Amino acid sequence: MIIGVPKEIKTNENRVALTPAGAMELTKRGHTVYVQATAGEGSGFANSEYEGAGAKILPDIKSVYDIAEMIIKVKEPIEEEYGLIRQDQLLFTYFHFASYEPLTDAMIKSGAVCLAYETVELPDGSLPLLIPMSEVAGRMAIQEGAKYLEKPVKGRGVLLGGVPGVAPGRVMVLGGGIVGTQAAKMAAGLGAEVSIMDINLPRLRYLSEIMPANVVTIFSNEYTIRQMIKDHDLIIGAVLIPGAKAPKLITADMLKSMRPGTVMVDVAVDQGGCFETTKPTTHDEPTYIIDDVVHYCVANMPGAVPATSTLALTNATLPYAIQLASKGWRKACTDNAALRKGLNVVNGKVVYQGVADAFGLKYVDVAAVL
Repeated sequence: MIIGVPKEIKTNENRVALTPAGAMELTKRGHTVYVQATAGEGSGFANSEYEGAGAKILPDIKSVYDIAEMIIKVKEPIEEEYGLIRQDQLLFTYFHFASYEPLTDAMIKSGAVCLAYETVELPDGSLPLLIPMSEVAGRMAIQEGAKYLEKPVKGRGVLLGGVPGVAPGRVMVLGGGIVGTQAAKMAAGLGAEVSIMDINLPRLRYLSEIMPANVVTIFSNEYTIRQMIKDHDLIIGAVLIPGAKAPKLITADMLKSMRPGTVMVDVAVDQGGCFETTKPTTHDEPTYIIDDVVHYCVANMPGAVPATSTLALTNATLPYAIQLASKGWRKACTDNAALRKGLNVVNGKVVYQGVADAFGLKYVDVAAVL
């Protein structure tokens, strides 16, 4: 198969979808890999490293899209790329369709085959291609939240870990999945008082057993959230419903009961966000303030640490990319039920229920396109 790796063009997106090691694994299996010039530089990989691994370098993004049967990316195509995508071309990347209707419409019109990292799902319900970036984003949420709690950037002026004789900061984590667990671990490691909330009692029991003593688990409901936001310094939104929009757990009116300088980090922004006041931001302008509450809603948080996140992502995606390249998407998705769940839009048909529900579109069972 002919595989194309374009350079990511989303603002401050420094990751790349394939490392030189990944290129070598594909080329030694007889596939042809084309990489856009400088695509790997943000992650520390030079053009010469890809060439040494058997890949070929192309000068611009159009050349890559024109030649490739399968495009491997990190982030969803943005508007400048819509016109480059063609009928039957396979796109393997994060899409997060349910949060952005123009992207969904564009991919339906393109006739392409859109296989989304975030909905590839194993029999136990885990999401193997979302987990690595969820781990990065969960840990980064505390790193960034701690920074924006500083007074010069309009935060409360709280040191999360406190010091002897002064109480530590208080962190509330909404969601006990991968993001929430990693965020809680990081915050606890800094010495903060951490509350992690979820509606899944078995998950809360598990977290209660594995977390350090400065983490408490609390069953989540609106009443409890409204009470707790009054005295917490940092709030992490870590709720995920695979392939669908995130629920709005913190409404606009709740901000008025928070203390000035409270920081909210919405890791669910890719799926529409779990705060009503969420709007996507970039690493260039990561925050905004509403009712004296600092919002951090960067939609590609792991893009800021590509030396870590590129390797974490490609470790997970490469085995699936090899299956798609070696078998073609139809056979690969027929043989592998987890990969089949990654299919979202195929030749103009919406084959993922969460995406169809988000925009009132006709849902087509994936079996019909296989």
